[in-house]
Amino acid sequence: MLLVTGGAGFIGSNFVLSTIAKTGEAIVNLDKLTYAGNLRNLEALRGDARHLFVHGDICDRALVKRLLEKHKPRAIVHFAAESHVDRSISGPAEFVQANVVGTWCLLEEAKDYWQKNGGEFRFLHVSTDEVYGSLGAEDAAFTETTPFAPNSPYAASKAAADHMVRAYRHTYGLPTLTTNCSNNYGPYQFPEKLIPLMIQQALARAPLPVYGDGKNVRDWLFVLDHCEAVRTVLERGRPGETYNIGGSSEKKNIDVVNLLCRALDELRPGKQGRYAELISFVKDRPGHDRRYAIDASKIKRELGWQPTESFESGLRKTVQWYLDNQAWAGEVTSGAYRNWMAANYAARGAA
Repeated sequence: MLLVTGGAGFIGSNFVLSTIAKTGEAIVNLDKLTYAGNLRNLEALRGDARHLFVHGDICDRALVKRLLEKHKPRAIVHFAAESHVDRSISGPAEFVQANVVGTWCLLEEAKDYWQKNGGEFRFLHVSTDEVYGSLGAEDAAFTETTPFAPNSPYAASKAAADHMVRAYRHTYGLPTLTTNCSNNYGPYQFPEKLIPLMIQQALARAPLPVYGDGKNVRDWLFVLDHCEAVRTVLERGRPGETYNIGGSSEKKNIDVVNLLCRALDELRPGKQGRYAELISFVKDRPGHDRRYAIDASKIKRELGWQPTESFESGLRKTVQWYLDNQAWAGEVTSGAYRNWMAANYAARGAA
């Protein structure tokens, strides 16, 4: 039995679905169902006794305590987080509450549970490469020993959570594991992030807003490869260790958008011309990190994990999934989402 937090979100729901499918292990899924959490992500598990969904907040320590005492999970896999940089710039308080306070609440209850019950319990904290800051074009990729230098409120909140996890291992001996991943993409991603945003905008024949000059670089990781890496760390990782997870797929944002447009041209040809004609450059966001790159050699060397998807193969699967699931996409892009789009992009205007 696993206790998974944030299991109705993008990465969390992919982890829940793929873990039950691959291992059959039962999962208690605790999710607050904020704007990016969606129970429709888990529709395939409706009526499945191996999946118990609990609507609740990780900051509710009494609830977390009850779930631990009742279900006695062998591990907590902690995905729950506010994760969008733009939202953290306009409203950092929610990020401090969810990512810092929420992680501390989980750690406290996990510590008490582990001290009381012992056994092979583990606490796996899923974090981000953004805690390391920004890289220059010629800089070496982030390793597990790269000093933290977060540049956004989101990144700072995740860095604080990482430090808390490390402290609970060092101070109390809690068997913790931390993973820092590069940019994920794939099914069920909320359409505020680059790839699903561009897909939805393109299908609506709306402008494809690219920040700045479009040359910001990210290392892209297909979400199901990430889920397999998390399972690998959970089973074979050494308590107290951090493992970087990357897809070895560095791409400029503008190149990602162009590749996506070419995939759409092939899979859903537009009657009004090529999708790349919709690309529109907009004013860059404040403090936009120039480049992220992950050195994943440690997890490959020590635990034998390797990504199975290239960026091109994973992108094609992702585009096809969104084309096949437009009802899902239409439901999540509610009025609140459209208001956010208007406030975030229209206010900035063209670059």
